[in-house]
Amino acid sequence: MSNLEVSPPELDGVAERPGDAELIVPREVPLGGPRAMTVHRTLPGKERSFVGAWCFVDHYGPDDVARSGGMQVPGHPHTGLQTVSWLFDGVIEHRDTTGAHAMRPGEVNLMTAGAGIAHSEFSTADTTTLHGVQLWVALPDAARFTAAGFEHFVPQPVSVDGAVVLVFVGELAGQRSPVTTYTPLLGAELRLPPDSALRLPVNRGFEHGLLVDSGTVTANGTVIANGTVIANGSTAARGELLVQPAGRPELLLRSGSEPARVLLLGGEPFTEEIVMWWNFIGRSHDGVVEFRREWQDAHHDPTTVGRFGRFPDAGETTLPAPDMPTSRLRSRRNRRADS
Repeated sequence: MSNLEVSPPELDGVAERPGDAELIVPREVPLGGPRAMTVHRTLPGKERSFVGAWCFVDHYGPDDVARSGGMQVPGHPHTGLQTVSWLFDGVIEHRDTTGAHAMRPGEVNLMTAGAGIAHSEFSTADTTTLHGVQLWVALPDAARFTAAGFEHFVPQPVSVDGAVVLVFVGELAGQRSPVTTYTPLLGAELRLPPDSALRLPVNRGFEHGLLVDSGTVTANGTVIANGTVIANGSTAARGELLVQPAGRPELLLRSGSEPARVLLLGGEPFTEEIVMWWNFIGRSHDGVVEFRREWQDAHHDPTTVGRFGRFPDAGETTLPAPDMPTSRLRSRRNRRADS
């Protein structure tokens, strides 16, 4: 997925919740065009840029493809990150400069950009509803120039306290995903039956983010209802991300009267500074300028084999890079990890 927010508006702030939990308010971002599919973006934001090394969280759907046109994202580049795609409904064809792959519900697709890769994403013709998340992981400096690659994994559902757990990144509940990560991370889908409780031992060195996709869940005393968080008499809009700080040895989730689905993201606090602009992650303004220049060369001449590789289909449509801002790009860091 391409980040069309070249100069994203900053969020108004983060609401504090019991136990130092943070509530991150999303903003709506159209993917482009008058009938564009809209995503709800919680990371990056003004007060928090990371949960672990997770640095970009887009939640979308259920989206009526007949109305919105679905996902139509032509070829675009990435550097210095991994993309993690997880679908609840629909099918997306992913094509990158290493090959072509299909994304289906319950199957994780992890693309490592490393030194550079380009890819496109289009919902398939038979997809009527599109629903899922697109996530980015910042690569640490020691790994950000690693070779580009693509991995696919189908996690097996396991039962924990009557809930269903699917671990697509990292380890949880005795399950381990084999996909490659370069910092300690966790990504899992949790499905809770009505009126149930789920107690999950977690890595106390991890920050954790909870995104409720459906139902009502109480997370360590904070109620999240259909994506709406309710605590101490206050409410917030659908699609928010509730972040628990490092130091908790377990998460206790309770569902309401309907089944609930939660996305759980976690990781050790990411302490490096990054420069993030468009679809690039680097370490300096000048480095990002160079990434942009190289992509523009490839965009204007598809036969170029450079940092981003070449699509198998020479006719693949690609997006031009936006103009650079007039001021120098500023770095992002995990300010919460410093406190």
